[in-house]
Amino acid sequence: MTTLSVLIVTYNSAPQLPACLNSLRNQTLQDFEIIVVDNASRDESAALIRSDYPEVNLIVSDSNLGFGNANNKALTVAQGSYLVLLNPDATLPANTLENALKYIEENPDAGMGGGLLQGTQGEWQPSARLFPSLLNDALTISGLANRYAKSRFFGRFDRSWADPKQAVAIDWVVGAFAIIRRDLVDNIGLFDPRFFLYYEEVDLCRRIHEAGFKVYYWPDLVITHIGGASSETVDGLAFASSGKQLTLWRMRSQLLYYRKWHGWFYSWLVKGLEQTWHRLRASRNATRSPAKAEESKRIIELWQQAWQDTQGGLNSPTQPW
Repeated sequence: MTTLSVLIVTYNSAPQLPACLNSLRNQTLQDFEIIVVDNASRDESAALIRSDYPEVNLIVSDSNLGFGNANNKALTVAQGSYLVLLNPDATLPANTLENALKYIEENPDAGMGGGLLQGTQGEWQPSARLFPSLLNDALTISGLANRYAKSRFFGRFDRSWADPKQAVAIDWVVGAFAIIRRDLVDNIGLFDPRFFLYYEEVDLCRRIHEAGFKVYYWPDLVITHIGGASSETVDGLAFASSGKQLTLWRMRSQLLYYRKWHGWFYSWLVKGLEQTWHRLRASRNATRSPAKAEESKRIIELWQQAWQDTQGGLNSPTQPW
């Protein structure tokens, strides 16, 4: 058994893969394996790995399994005592795996740990978050979280008020990079297969907390992360105007998450919150900005579709989404 298994899921990731895999080749820790699951990419991701990275254990799927299920597939062949989740559009300094292993071994109550995510220009990305809630959603949708980012109340969800250099036990960390105990995963499972994309790592962190472990944010682990590179290659679906999430998929997973952890009524309230906000926004922008009004109307429709698709967050639609 090796010490670490690095799990990477690719989908049309050929432009980003060399930087990611080369950063793994340069790690000071050498006792690890790399497992890549390719989600039926239309580009040369699989061919690139076969030709240039023979050390990688490549699994090519005939269909898009999504993020969680592809990682679950990688888990079936992983030999490591610890698992590292890594996005193909992320790169690691040479000591990252060594330090991640050190931190999780020094903290026996740590079930999972993540690091400080930054963009290619060094810009901060949300890396240590509170669990989603009706309040946190309201602060985000209203724009108050962004407007008053340094407020402990308004900036609570992303903890944008906090010192990013301060290590802390937190609700959840982003799955672009994370280290997890293998024996814990063997007990609670890795990702809930109902989540095709989005919220799967939030759900995993909740189950880690339920099992009596903590989730840590270790800012000494600095990861450069592009973010959304694979999602941008998906055709035909509406994108959120404020980010790179595929809107309908986000809504479906949001409903699945809230129904699982908070019940039907809470899920209905979450849907109603965003729909009400966008009804008000559409009314306000009817004459001053028709394009924004139409965007809000489309979001209202997508929420209704997501509710029907998931039966109010009860079931996942047939995958791939």
